[in-house]
Formats: sequence, C-alpha cells, structure tokens
Amino acid sequence: MRAPLCLLLLVAHAVDMLALHRRKKQVGPGLGGNCTGCISCSEENGCSMCQQRLFLFIRREGIRQYGKCVHDCPLGFFGIRGQEVNRCKKCGATCESCFSQDFCIRCKRRFHLYKGKCLPTCPPGTLTHQSTQECQEECEPGPWGSWSPCTHNGKTCGSAWGLETRVREAGQAGQEEEASCQVLTESRKCPMQRPCPGERSPRQKSQKGRKDRKDQRLRKDRKLEPRLDRQLRQPGPL
Repeated sequence: MRAPLCLLLLVAHAVDMLALHRRKKQVGPGLGGNCTGCISCSEENGCSMCQQRLFLFIRREGIRQYGKCVHDCPLGFFGIRGQEVNRCKKCGATCESCFSQDFCIRCKRRFHLYKGKCLPTCPPGTLTHQSTQECQEECEPGPWGSWSPCTHNGKTCGSAWGLETRVREAGQAGQEEEASCQVLTESRKCPMQRPCPGERSPRQKSQKGRKDRKDQRLRKDRKLEPRLDRQLRQPGPL
C-alpha cells in the first residue's frame, strides 16, 4: 500500500508544480514591469493583448519576439486599430516616421518628401527645402511693384541724384512655399525732386556761383578804373 500511495503523492505534486509554473508564466493584467497595460502577458513573449486604447508593439530580436503595450507607437511605426487588438505597424522602407502605410511624415536620409511619398529626387517643377528635405513647388514671380521714392542717404531731398527701388515677390506660391521663395529687388539712379528746407537746389547753387564770380570781376574792374584814370591824366615827357 505504501508504494502506490507514494506514487500518487508524486503525481499530485507534479501536477501542482505544473499548475504553479503555468500561473507564473501567464500573469494577469495591470502588473508592473514589462506587462504594464497588458490583458495577457507571458514571461517569454511579453504582452499578447493590450488594454483598450493601447497599442501592441512587437519587438523582434532575431527569431524571438516580445510584445509591449504602449500609448504611442515608436519612431518608424504607426498605430492601426482593430476589433480585437490595436497594433503598431512598421512604416515603409524609406520612411522615418509615417501616418499610415501609404503616407510618410518624414523620410530617411537621401530621400525627399513629396505628398506623403519618399522619393530619391524631387519631381520636375519642385525644389528641395534644405532644412526639411521636402519637395516644394517652384515660386512663380509676380509683377513688379511700384518704385519707391527717390532717396539719398535716407533723405528724399538735398542731393542732385539718388536711388529708387522696386520689389518683385512670389505670385503663385502658398504660405509655406512663400517663406522659401527669393524676393527680387532692383534699383536705379533718379534725380532728386526738391531741395531740403533751408537749402538751395543744385541749380540755384550753380546760378549763385556764376553770380558770385561775376560780382568778383566787377569789383576787380572797379579797383582798376582809378589807376587807369591817374595814368591817363599824368603828362607825358616833352
């Protein structure tokens, strides 16, 4: 009787140990560590089902894979919701981050973003934005604006000649493209229209100069007249 009893005890103990091992392997929801947010989780494979609103992210290392429940999918993945489980799905091979499988937000190096696609080069009619590596529509220049007032050293008076400037901005570009468009400007020489208050115009200065020279000649002639009269009045030698 002792041998069968011992055998039964051994079998019962083995069953208890197997059940305990299974309980350790399969843990309940809301536990700490790598099983946070899980509905079901195992020590070997991590989470297999997540709580509502969380995404199941499967990390693969060689032939092993390990599940984790996250609020937001990591870089290079996007979240997709399903009836039973929400999953993190990998972006395309050229995407660094994406909104969906068919819409990239940012591209990997050496690729250019154009309407959600990552391309080796920007298509014709577009230019590469250096900081974001996005393909933007080329700027179509609009009409030239009006000429600015004629100025010289910041003044609109007082000089014979000055400069006037006009600007040509982008015509068909949107707000994002317009920031990268080059604004064209040109300047030309122009005559000043009026003297500054209290100053003579260049023409008046020229006329005054001629008048001053004429007055100097008249004064010089008047000084010579008495000397000539004295010379004429002196009697000559007999």
